[in-house]
Amino acid sequence: MSFLKIDDLNEIYFEYMKPKKNGYTFVFVNALTGNVDTWNSDIANIITDNGNGYLAYNFRGQEKSKFDESLILDTALIVSDLCVLLDHIQPENIILVGLSIGGLYASLALPKVINCKGLILINTLRKQSLRLQWINQTMVNVARYGGTSLLMDFNMPVIASPEFLKKMKPNALNPDNYKPLDPKSGIFKLMEGSLTADWNFDWSQINLPTLILTGHYDKVFRISEDVDALSRMIKLSERIEMPDCGHLIPVEKPIIFAKYINDFIKKLR
Repeated sequence: MSFLKIDDLNEIYFEYMKPKKNGYTFVFVNALTGNVDTWNSDIANIITDNGNGYLAYNFRGQEKSKFDESLILDTALIVSDLCVLLDHIQPENIILVGLSIGGLYASLALPKVINCKGLILINTLRKQSLRLQWINQTMVNVARYGGTSLLMDFNMPVIASPEFLKKMKPNALNPDNYKPLDPKSGIFKLMEGSLTADWNFDWSQINLPTLILTGHYDKVFRISEDVDALSRMIKLSERIEMPDCGHLIPVEKPIIFAKYINDFIKKLR
């Protein structure tokens, strides 16, 4: 376990494995309700077996990381923390990897990231719209009344593949698990802070090799024509469509995901 202490009330939990000589470092930027467990088993093992390294960390507000309850855990803070952590560790040959809104956070950090060689966006691309604002606000409201258990039960049928739903079902749909989130809890503050995210990001400013992964069972955030339009804005982009997968590609198909990102850096070499 490693922590970057910011002050007495704030610290960032992270796990870092340095790459071998001339290897790359995958820097994983979580989804809002995610944590390092998304990355640190099969994916991490395959990465390190190939001589590369990784940095996984939890946002302030996520498990093990500490935060001052008076803070607003908004986009600016999350992006700043990513930059501070990278400056502290100074990993070699960085590949930023963002899941969902984590891809937006990673992209916003790019101008301040030294030694970044590539970007991987996992079900990130979406356009600002009333529909998106409605979805995001509704998720905050659901969590307010029934916590993350109700939120996950609410979302899973429209963001996950049937195969993944079968795995989730034994521990899902239990009303006893529906408990309101404390408004001062980290996850709730992160969700509320995510409403500050501006999805009118200018994707054309990205001038790095970029891998875009999209799961077709994501019926919430994936609008095919929007992903097409935004992908075309990224000059050096490569796309992988995953018809058998949903929103949480690294969780649903970790071994296949690890293969795709390893193949991506082989092309960079």
